[in-house]
Amino acid sequence: MKNILITGTYGFIGSQLKQHFLSLGYNVHEINEDIFTSEFWFDVLIETLYKVQPDAIFHMGACSNTLEQNVNYMMVLNYEFTKILADYTSFTKTPLIYSSSAANYGINNRYPSNLYGWSKYIAEDYVRLKSGIGLRYFNVYGPGEHNKGRMASVAYQMYVKNQNSEKINLFPNKPLRDFVYVKDIISANIYAWENYNSFKGNFYEVGSGKAKGFEDVLDLMDISYSHTDESLIPKGYQFYTCSDSSKWMPGWESQWNLEAGISDYKKHLKSDLY
Repeated sequence: MKNILITGTYGFIGSQLKQHFLSLGYNVHEINEDIFTSEFWFDVLIETLYKVQPDAIFHMGACSNTLEQNVNYMMVLNYEFTKILADYTSFTKTPLIYSSSAANYGINNRYPSNLYGWSKYIAEDYVRLKSGIGLRYFNVYGPGEHNKGRMASVAYQMYVKNQNSEKINLFPNKPLRDFVYVKDIISANIYAWENYNSFKGNFYEVGSGKAKGFEDVLDLMDISYSHTDESLIPKGYQFYTCSDSSKWMPGWESQWNLEAGISDYKKHLKSDLY
């Protein structure tokens, strides 16, 4: 039976991947942020790696708060931790699939525009240098994101607001996003592992390949909304994201368009909320 190590199983995507492997009968080992309660967390991490001797590592764990400004906190969690994993997998020839982000592109589609994006950018670069695979996720939504707070998808946040009878205001000019269902994220991770030797040392985008508006999401969820004044749009606000299918892993395709994803998600939302 294969040993799978997943970081960040308390989080959104990590929890879903954990359930996937458990359902298949794999031995799943977990590392989460509580490892940093130890002053010598790096020794604990290395000891865990050599004790478990995983057949594959799926590195989902990170500080995902795009508003975080504590440089030391962000870089220890998102970079230093990742470096140790990458060094280990390079030495042991263990597959490493790294959860990267479309935040690497920033608002000018060239380089990151915040601390979170830079932390993911340089960590991904190190992973690829050590022959791992980086998967750049676009706007992920789906079951299991109820603990993400302000970083949860617009689908979840607006669902909660609607349940609380709060007024929902969207920015005008219809910003567009590539909304990717979490089940596509899971399938991409599995596909990357299954085809590791073909894809290692590179990054790939993971998205639906379609840019949709926040209005499209709320319409599908039967949630009413209005629009704010244009003057309230923050400077540097990103109006468009969309994954390029030519940058997907060859042979992998998104199976969930927005309509199918929201329809499936609606079945889970009430239980996620309560």
